[in-house]
Amino acid sequence: MEVASNHSLQLAVLAVTAAAGHPPRTPATAAEANVRRSILKKFQEAVLVRTGPFDEHAVEYDRWFDDHRTVFLSELEAVKSVLPEYSKPIEIGVGTGRFVQPLGIALGIEPSKAMHKIAQRQGIEVVEAIAEDLPFGAGSFDLVLLVTTICFLDDVNQALKEAFRVLINGGHIVVGFIDRGTKLGREFETRKRDSKFYRLARFRSAVEILDLLAGSGFEDFESVQTIFDPMPEWGEIPSLVESGHGKGLFVVVRGRKG
Repeated sequence: MEVASNHSLQLAVLAVTAAAGHPPRTPATAAEANVRRSILKKFQEAVLVRTGPFDEHAVEYDRWFDDHRTVFLSELEAVKSVLPEYSKPIEIGVGTGRFVQPLGIALGIEPSKAMHKIAQRQGIEVVEAIAEDLPFGAGSFDLVLLVTTICFLDDVNQALKEAFRVLINGGHIVVGFIDRGTKLGREFETRKRDSKFYRLARFRSAVEILDLLAGSGFEDFESVQTIFDPMPEWGEIPSLVESGHGKGLFVVVRGRKG
Protein backbone atom coordinates (compact mmCIF):
# COMPACT_ATOMS: atom_id res chain seq x y z
CA MET A 1 0.00 0.00 0.00
CA GLU A 2 1.51 3.32 -1.05
CA VAL A 3 0.28 5.43 1.87
CA ALA A 4 2.20 8.71 1.83
CA SER A 5 5.43 6.74 1.36
CA ASN A 6 6.48 7.63 -2.18
CA HIS A 7 7.59 11.00 -3.43
CA SER A 8 4.81 11.50 -5.98
CA LEU A 9 2.10 10.90 -3.36
CA GLN A 10 3.78 13.28 -0.93
CA LEU A 11 3.79 15.97 -3.62
CA ALA A 12 0.11 15.32 -4.31
CA VAL A 13 -0.71 15.72 -0.61
CA LEU A 14 1.23 18.97 -0.47
CA ALA A 15 -0.58 20.27 -3.55
CA VAL A 16 -4.07 19.44 -2.29
CA THR A 17 -3.51 20.75 1.23
CA ALA A 18 -2.04 23.98 -0.10
CA ALA A 19 -4.89 24.42 -2.59
CA ALA A 20 -7.40 23.89 0.20
CA GLY A 21 -5.73 26.56 2.31
CA HIS A 22 -4.44 24.20 4.98
CA PRO A 23 -0.74 24.03 5.84
CA PRO A 24 0.69 20.55 5.28
CA ARG A 25 2.22 18.74 8.20
CA THR A 26 5.99 18.78 8.31
CA PRO A 27 8.00 16.91 10.95
CA ALA A 28 9.37 19.30 13.54
CA THR A 29 12.29 17.05 14.34
CA ALA A 30 14.05 13.97 12.99
CA ALA A 31 12.56 12.03 15.91
CA GLU A 32 9.01 13.02 14.89
CA ALA A 33 9.74 12.04 11.30
CA ASN A 34 10.88 8.60 12.50
CA VAL A 35 7.71 8.19 14.58
CA ARG A 36 5.54 9.03 11.58
CA ARG A 37 7.42 6.54 9.39
CA SER A 38 6.88 3.83 12.02
CA ILE A 39 3.14 4.63 12.20
CA LEU A 40 2.79 4.36 8.44
CA LYS A 41 4.77 1.13 8.27
CA LYS A 42 2.67 -0.35 11.08
CA PHE A 43 -0.61 0.33 9.30
CA GLN A 44 0.31 -0.27 5.65
CA GLU A 45 -0.58 -3.97 5.59
CA ALA A 46 -3.74 -3.49 7.66
CA VAL A 47 -4.89 -0.65 5.40
CA LEU A 48 -4.50 -2.89 2.35
CA VAL A 49 -6.72 -5.55 3.92
CA ARG A 50 -9.39 -3.11 5.05
CA THR A 51 -9.54 -1.07 1.84
CA GLY A 52 -9.53 -4.12 -0.43
CA PRO A 53 -13.33 -4.64 -0.45
CA PHE A 54 -13.93 -0.92 -0.96
CA ASP A 55 -11.51 -0.77 -3.88
CA GLU A 56 -13.05 -3.84 -5.47
CA HIS A 57 -16.70 -2.91 -4.88
CA ALA A 58 -16.66 0.89 -4.73
CA VAL A 59 -19.52 1.33 -7.22
CA GLU A 60 -21.68 -1.16 -5.31
CA TYR A 61 -20.88 0.63 -2.06
CA ASP A 62 -21.88 3.99 -3.52
CA ARG A 63 -25.10 2.54 -4.96
CA TRP A 64 -26.14 1.43 -1.45
CA PHE A 65 -26.99 5.03 -0.59
CA ASP A 66 -29.51 5.16 -3.43
CA ASP A 67 -30.94 1.70 -2.74
CA HIS A 68 -31.35 2.53 0.98
CA ARG A 69 -32.10 6.21 0.69
CA THR A 70 -34.33 6.46 3.76
CA VAL A 71 -31.62 4.95 5.98
CA PHE A 72 -29.07 7.34 4.50
CA LEU A 73 -31.34 10.35 5.02
CA SER A 74 -31.98 9.31 8.62
CA GLU A 75 -28.24 9.16 9.27
CA LEU A 76 -27.65 12.44 7.45
CA GLU A 77 -30.31 14.25 9.51
CA ALA A 78 -28.74 12.92 12.70
CA VAL A 79 -25.35 14.29 11.64
CA LYS A 80 -26.87 17.64 10.67
CA SER A 81 -28.64 17.96 14.02
CA VAL A 82 -25.38 18.18 16.01
CA LEU A 83 -23.19 20.09 13.58
CA PRO A 84 -21.77 23.33 14.96
CA GLU A 85 -21.02 26.33 12.78
CA TYR A 86 -17.86 25.66 10.80
CA SER A 87 -15.66 27.23 8.15
CA LYS A 88 -12.70 24.82 7.96
CA PRO A 89 -14.14 21.28 7.92
CA ILE A 90 -12.71 17.92 6.87
CA GLU A 91 -14.10 14.40 6.81
CA ILE A 92 -11.85 11.53 7.83
CA GLY A 93 -12.82 8.55 5.70
CA VAL A 94 -14.74 10.52 3.11
CA GLY A 95 -15.59 7.39 1.10
CA THR A 96 -17.45 8.30 -2.08
CA GLY A 97 -18.47 11.68 -0.66
CA ARG A 98 -22.09 10.91 0.14
CA PHE A 99 -22.14 12.73 3.49
CA VAL A 100 -19.87 15.67 2.75
CA GLN A 101 -21.60 16.70 -0.46
CA PRO A 102 -24.95 17.73 1.14
CA LEU A 103 -23.06 19.23 4.10
CA GLY A 104 -20.95 21.50 1.89
CA ILE A 105 -17.67 19.96 3.05
CA ALA A 106 -15.16 20.04 0.23
CA LEU A 107 -12.16 18.22 1.71
CA GLY A 108 -11.60 14.70 3.01
CA ILE A 109 -9.08 11.93 3.38
CA GLU A 110 -9.60 8.43 2.00
CA PRO A 111 -7.15 5.51 1.70
CA SER A 112 -9.22 3.59 -0.88
CA LYS A 113 -8.16 4.66 -4.36
CA ALA A 114 -11.45 3.61 -6.00
CA MET A 115 -13.60 5.47 -3.45
CA HIS A 116 -11.22 8.41 -3.71
CA LYS A 117 -11.90 8.68 -7.46
CA ILE A 118 -15.68 8.60 -7.07
CA ALA A 119 -15.55 11.36 -4.44
CA GLN A 120 -13.32 13.47 -6.67
CA ARG A 121 -15.90 13.22 -9.46
CA GLN A 122 -18.35 14.83 -7.03
CA GLY A 123 -16.05 17.86 -6.79
CA ILE A 124 -14.50 16.90 -3.45
CA GLU A 125 -10.79 17.38 -2.82
CA VAL A 126 -9.48 14.07 -1.50
CA VAL A 127 -6.12 13.34 0.08
CA GLU A 128 -4.97 9.72 0.11
CA ALA A 129 -4.03 9.26 3.75
CA ILE A 130 -4.94 7.38 6.92
CA ALA A 131 -6.67 8.66 10.05
CA GLU A 132 -3.75 7.60 12.23
CA ASP A 133 -1.35 9.98 10.45
CA LEU A 134 -3.06 13.07 9.06
CA PRO A 135 -0.91 15.08 6.64
CA PHE A 136 -2.03 18.46 8.01
CA GLY A 137 -0.56 20.96 10.40
CA ALA A 138 -1.82 21.45 13.95
CA GLY A 139 -4.93 23.61 14.24
CA SER A 140 -5.86 23.33 10.55
CA PHE A 141 -9.62 22.71 11.00
CA ASP A 142 -12.58 23.72 13.13
CA LEU A 143 -14.56 20.54 12.37
CA VAL A 144 -13.43 16.94 11.98
CA LEU A 145 -16.17 14.57 10.81
CA LEU A 146 -16.03 10.77 10.91
CA VAL A 147 -19.13 8.89 9.71
CA THR A 148 -19.09 5.07 9.83
CA THR A 149 -15.30 5.31 9.79
CA ILE A 150 -14.29 4.63 13.38
CA CYS A 151 -15.27 0.94 13.12
CA PHE A 152 -12.61 0.43 10.41
CA LEU A 153 -9.69 2.11 12.14
CA ASP A 154 -6.74 0.02 13.24
CA ASP A 155 -5.81 2.33 16.11
CA VAL A 156 -8.74 4.44 17.29
CA ASN A 157 -6.73 6.14 20.03
CA GLN A 158 -4.07 7.27 17.56
CA ALA A 159 -6.71 8.47 15.09
CA LEU A 160 -8.50 10.52 17.76
CA LYS A 161 -5.17 11.92 18.92
CA GLU A 162 -4.58 13.08 15.33
CA ALA A 163 -8.08 14.56 15.08
CA PHE A 164 -7.44 16.48 18.30
CA ARG A 165 -4.11 17.75 16.96
CA VAL A 166 -5.49 19.14 13.68
CA LEU A 167 -8.43 20.88 15.36
CA ILE A 168 -8.24 24.46 16.55
CA ASN A 169 -8.99 25.14 20.23
CA GLY A 170 -12.76 25.22 20.48
CA GLY A 171 -13.11 23.11 17.33
CA HIS A 172 -15.42 20.10 17.22
CA ILE A 173 -15.27 16.44 16.34
CA VAL A 174 -18.45 14.71 15.11
CA VAL A 175 -18.52 10.92 15.02
CA GLY A 176 -21.33 8.85 13.46
CA PHE A 177 -21.34 5.10 14.11
CA ILE A 178 -23.31 1.88 14.56
CA ASP A 179 -24.05 1.51 18.28
CA ARG A 180 -23.23 -2.05 19.26
CA GLY A 181 -24.78 -1.47 22.66
CA THR A 182 -28.35 -1.43 21.31
CA LYS A 183 -30.61 -4.33 20.38
CA LEU A 184 -30.41 -3.40 16.69
CA GLY A 185 -26.66 -2.94 17.00
CA ARG A 186 -26.23 -6.46 18.33
CA GLU A 187 -28.38 -7.75 15.46
CA PHE A 188 -26.21 -5.81 13.02
CA GLU A 189 -23.12 -7.33 14.62
CA THR A 190 -24.36 -10.86 13.92
CA ARG A 191 -24.94 -9.99 10.26
CA LYS A 192 -21.64 -8.30 9.54
CA ARG A 193 -19.88 -11.52 8.56
CA ASP A 194 -22.16 -11.66 5.49
CA SER A 195 -21.20 -8.15 4.37
CA LYS A 196 -18.41 -7.41 1.91
CA PHE A 197 -17.72 -4.16 3.70
CA TYR A 198 -18.40 -4.73 7.39
CA ARG A 199 -17.01 -8.21 8.00
CA LEU A 200 -13.75 -6.67 9.26
CA ALA A 201 -15.43 -3.83 11.15
CA ARG A 202 -15.23 -3.54 14.92
CA PHE A 203 -18.40 -1.97 16.22
CA ARG A 204 -18.41 -0.24 19.60
CA SER A 205 -21.09 0.98 21.96
CA ALA A 206 -21.85 4.66 22.48
CA VAL A 207 -20.38 4.41 25.97
CA GLU A 208 -17.12 3.06 24.53
CA ILE A 209 -16.95 5.85 21.93
CA LEU A 210 -17.57 8.51 24.57
CA ASP A 211 -14.84 7.04 26.76
CA LEU A 212 -12.39 7.02 23.84
CA LEU A 213 -13.19 10.64 22.99
CA ALA A 214 -12.83 11.76 26.60
CA GLY A 215 -9.54 9.89 26.85
CA SER A 216 -8.28 11.82 23.84
CA GLY A 217 -9.00 15.18 25.46
CA PHE A 218 -12.45 15.98 24.06
CA GLU A 219 -15.24 17.33 26.26
CA ASP A 220 -18.72 18.91 26.28
CA PHE A 221 -20.43 15.97 24.56
CA GLU A 222 -23.80 15.82 22.85
CA SER A 223 -25.29 12.70 21.29
CA VAL A 224 -28.30 11.90 19.11
CA GLN A 225 -29.69 8.63 17.74
CA THR A 226 -31.84 7.40 14.89
CA ILE A 227 -33.09 4.21 13.15
CA PHE A 228 -35.23 2.52 15.78
CA ASP A 229 -37.16 -0.02 13.69
CA PRO A 230 -35.96 -3.58 13.04
CA MET A 231 -33.89 -3.67 9.89
CA PRO A 232 -36.28 -5.80 7.80
CA GLU A 233 -38.99 -3.17 8.38
CA TRP A 234 -37.08 -0.10 7.28
CA GLY A 235 -39.67 1.91 5.42
CA GLU A 236 -39.85 4.85 3.09
CA ILE A 237 -39.98 7.56 5.78
CA PRO A 238 -36.69 8.52 7.45
CA SER A 239 -36.50 7.77 11.17
CA LEU A 240 -36.85 10.56 13.69
CA VAL A 241 -33.75 11.88 15.42
CA GLU A 242 -33.81 11.74 19.21
CA SER A 243 -31.34 12.99 21.78
CA GLY A 244 -29.11 10.60 23.67
CA HIS A 245 -28.21 7.02 22.87
CA GLY A 246 -29.19 3.49 23.87
CA LYS A 247 -32.08 2.78 21.48
CA GLY A 248 -31.12 3.86 17.96
CA LEU A 249 -28.88 1.80 15.70
CA PHE A 250 -27.04 4.90 14.44
CA VAL A 251 -25.59 7.38 16.93
CA VAL A 252 -23.81 10.68 16.37
CA VAL A 253 -21.62 12.18 19.07
CA ARG A 254 -20.18 15.69 19.08
CA GLY A 255 -17.25 16.69 21.24
CA ARG A 256 -15.20 19.86 21.62
CA LYS A 257 -11.47 20.48 21.92
CA GLY A 258 -10.54 22.68 24.85
